Amino acid sequence: MSSSYHTILRALAITLSLGVAASEAALAQTAPVGAAQGEPQRYTLGGITISGARYLDANTLIGLTGLKIGDPITIPGEEVGKAIRKLWDQGILGDVSVSIDHIEGQRIFLDFNLKERPRLSKFEFSGIGKSQADELKNKIKLIRGKVVTDALLSNTKAQVRKFYTNKGFLDTKVNIVQVPDSSLSNSVLLDIKVDKGAKVRIHDIVFEGNEAFKDGTLKGKFKKTKEKKFPKFFNSGKFQRAEFEEDKKKLIDFYNAQGYRDAVVVSDSLERDDKGLTLKVRVDEGPKYYFRHITWNGNYLYDDKTLASVLAIKEGSVYSKETLDKRLNYNPTGQDVTSLYMNDGYLFFQIEPVETKVEGDSIDIEMRITEGVQARIKEINIAGNTKTSDHVVRRALYTLPGDKFSREQLIRSQREIATLGYFDPEKIGMNPVPNQADGTVDINYTVEEKPSDQITLSGGWGGYAGFIGTVGLVFNNFSLRKASSLRNWTPVPAGDGQRLALNVQANGLQYQAYSFSFTEPWLGGRKPNSFSFSLNKSIQRLGTNFDPKTGSSIKVNSASVSLGRRLRWPDDYFTLSNSLSFSQYKLQNYTYFENFNNGNANNFTFNTTLARNSIDNPTFTRRGSTLSLSVNLTPPYSVFKGSHPSVNEWVEFHKWMFDASWFSPLVGKLVLNTRAHFGFIGSYNSSRQIGPFERFKLGGSGLGYGGASNFLVGTEYVGLRGYDDPNGTESLPASRQSSNGGVVYNKYVLEMRYPVSLNPAATVYVLGFAEAGNSFEKYTDYNPYKLYRSAGLGARIFMSAFGLLGFDYGWGFDNVPVYTAGQKQTTGRFHFIIGQQIR
Repeated sequence: MSSSYHTILRALAITLSLGVAASEAALAQTAPVGAAQGEPQRYTLGGITISGARYLDANTLIGLTGLKIGDPITIPGEEVGKAIRKLWDQGILGDVSVSIDHIEGQRIFLDFNLKERPRLSKFEFSGIGKSQADELKNKIKLIRGKVVTDALLSNTKAQVRKFYTNKGFLDTKVNIVQVPDSSLSNSVLLDIKVDKGAKVRIHDIVFEGNEAFKDGTLKGKFKKTKEKKFPKFFNSGKFQRAEFEEDKKKLIDFYNAQGYRDAVVVSDSLERDDKGLTLKVRVDEGPKYYFRHITWNGNYLYDDKTLASVLAIKEGSVYSKETLDKRLNYNPTGQDVTSLYMNDGYLFFQIEPVETKVEGDSIDIEMRITEGVQARIKEINIAGNTKTSDHVVRRALYTLPGDKFSREQLIRSQREIATLGYFDPEKIGMNPVPNQADGTVDINYTVEEKPSDQITLSGGWGGYAGFIGTVGLVFNNFSLRKASSLRNWTPVPAGDGQRLALNVQANGLQYQAYSFSFTEPWLGGRKPNSFSFSLNKSIQRLGTNFDPKTGSSIKVNSASVSLGRRLRWPDDYFTLSNSLSFSQYKLQNYTYFENFNNGNANNFTFNTTLARNSIDNPTFTRRGSTLSLSVNLTPPYSVFKGSHPSVNEWVEFHKWMFDASWFSPLVGKLVLNTRAHFGFIGSYNSSRQIGPFERFKLGGSGLGYGGASNFLVGTEYVGLRGYDDPNGTESLPASRQSSNGGVVYNKYVLEMRYPVSLNPAATVYVLGFAEAGNSFEKYTDYNPYKLYRSAGLGARIFMSAFGLLGFDYGWGFDNVPVYTAGQKQTTGRFHFIIGQQIR
């Protein structure tokens, strides 16, 4: 209790004594005996009044005193002292005094005279910049009209100091000055004066007691507590106790994983010097332990040998609780003991590793198992799909009512829901609710919808055509079934997982392109058999003053239809799709193809694609792979007996393409992506030349910005960052304007990816890449080792409304002769990608 509080109590005792004496002098006939000598007298409390309170409710204050009318009270005595203490403890009063209002016989009437603390009218900061002042205002959140108590002032100072401590200002001083507000009665303005002082950072972290690992190794285990010194430019050097405590846990986890199960942080301290802070951490490593005998108890379904092979921990291995837990419960890179049981329905399976003996540096473990019974799935519940129909989600699941529970199938179901692209992959929940009484389990899936439709409104400069504008709409969750009802057009019927895409690209009369496509992923609704068809029309007219009779132009009309299905062998990650397409090319005085300037060319193609996709997340993939082998075949017209159509009347070729991509998590969120691509095109008749259709061009972003003519004839544009886009003067030899393109190509990519934001509205990650590739105009020129190499940095942004946006800067290591001037490439290249990944 403060000295000022005792002073008030003493003053109250004097006040009460004087008041009693004065009352007795006036009312001598009723005065109690001994009152004149100031002896304590007993009264009955007749009433309480409050004076001096302007904003506080009198009845509430009387209630806070704890005194009640009719209570016996001693004057002077401790009852009044307790009442004052209760009022004072509220923290809303600046002063309290008590006097006797009057006495009627044995009834005494008291008056509590109060002085209210001022209320806050506003507050401001001085000594700091506006941006930091605004940030502090949001953190402190002082409320106008609130009583300015000692606790409020103390808490405000503490929050300001904490704010600057987290920024490395450990010597921050805060002084709060109360300035009366003349515009409001009993109100004050708080002037919060801040002196940040000098920023103090950790310049050295020193470990003591460590013998097994060097300081540098241990420093690397701290994720947030880092040194600020050359050459560690990006480390903040800030010391925050909460983050340091988390880092100490990570340090001990590291020791435990290396066999030091008894390792502890004995102490830590901060020392100040002219350079800043030195953080000293003393550890006691303890001995290094090893696994010795591992025995199994309670297992009936699988024998000891089978379980030991799954556990894969040999006698003499370094003792690691992390490894043991991973091999028992969840191993992302392989099988674990729990999955062995749970994938066979044993949801109630439990395993407890018990250390039965610690002898020297060796530890014996007994695995105590409770197998339980097999559980079958009873109900599947889905929540959160406000737009997507239930049946779209359910048909993606691998967990079905009546099936045995399988943890593997549960995880697979989560992946399939994420692959749909309609939900935030980071917020897909799976909650098995077991019922041990009847041996069943309900599975509750929770999802959160994200925008999946895309709109494209863009413009760009496209070679011959000049400025090209594009309007595109892609509805990835369309519903044809709901289209018949106008109330479902909000703005379009959605929820059945169908895909509808419309695209228009034009530059006046010089270049126009229109496309329409529709995809039903579950034809008939019972099996994952996809059906799609598309229609495309495009025209390019050369020259600004085009003459319909004598002008140069190429027109293309095409249509395709395809069927795809999921395979069960070799596994159900495989799909097989087949399609038929027909394209008709109409040329008028078109000079860009050798020996083919006028007339029609017809391209009837059969395509079959065998693909496998096991990635975990289509937006930011952490693990899994994609493989694809596709074959495009036209009828072999030239080998038909008696059939000798002109070279370009019916397009003839066979085209093979292979693409593979692997994703592997490295450290933390860092992911390695390796890719390989290969393709070639050939003819059925060696005496017949390969036409200009369906060839390969490498370079740049792979979007085919270099003129519409190659794009119209189905040229495959393959990105090769660090080099020019095809058809430019610095393009790769087989990708220049003077070339129809390559007949064979190969390319290899190594890419490191790190996520910046996994928000579904805008998923962002940065990357570093190294790649190499080349295409060749003749088979005789093909050399798999003659590659153009490059490396660089980039970023990807997936926006739900616009799809993919990408930026790369690549540097090509191999010079490309410029055919127009004999020069060579000497600079890097900046690439912009929209709508698709670089292959």
